Amino acid sequence: MNRAGHIGIVAVSAEGAALCYRTICTEGAAVLGPHDHPQVTMHTYPLAAYMQHVDADRWYEAGQLLLSSADILVRAGADLLICPDNTLHQALDLVRQQAPAPWLHIAEEVAAVAATRGFKRLGILGTRYLMEGPVYRAKLVDRGIAHEIPKADDRQRINTIIFNELVYGRFEETSRRYFRAVIEALGARGCDAVVLGCTEIPLLVTEAESPLPAIDSTRTLARAALREATRNVSA
Repeated sequence: MNRAGHIGIVAVSAEGAALCYRTICTEGAAVLGPHDHPQVTMHTYPLAAYMQHVDADRWYEAGQLLLSSADILVRAGADLLICPDNTLHQALDLVRQQAPAPWLHIAEEVAAVAATRGFKRLGILGTRYLMEGPVYRAKLVDRGIAHEIPKADDRQRINTIIFNELVYGRFEETSRRYFRAVIEALGARGCDAVVLGCTEIPLLVTEAESPLPAIDSTRTLARAALREATRNVSA
């Protein structure tokens, strides 16, 4: 009997990592049977440790923190790695080849879902670093998918909401309405779907509540980890 693989979660922010973990555990039952899911181990350094590098544009140093977490997880038995944090994939892209185990990439998984669903132009929501950075750009180009980001003032306000509210587990109705308005504006600019590209955003605006079709990056990554961890499972 082949058992499911052991998933290692390299966590960065608590709310997004918790949603990813819950998704793996709850949806694992549909694959493996009642109350079953792959083994999961999580490790995280404080978000502040990452942000001191991100704010100083030291992405390689942030990548070294990711690798340090990965080493801890692999020593604990993980044979598959994920990071439920879109922004820090800019650092992951610099060090992924050094990882001690295969590492799924959140933007690659989102791009694959977008291609499968036939989307042609995606609006990207996330931290300012993500929206203005390279993480999604290359992955979407590889799939022939265009993208848009919100206007500069919207990017700043979204970034503030993420870091002052969402990462602390605060989900305000005024922020929910604001995100919906931003999504509507992206639709007016030709986007046929939106990426909820901060792993906390799906806790504020669900796919069902979004004015445009939405791709929940957190659950997409969790489902990809389940797919890979159970690929060789047999009775």
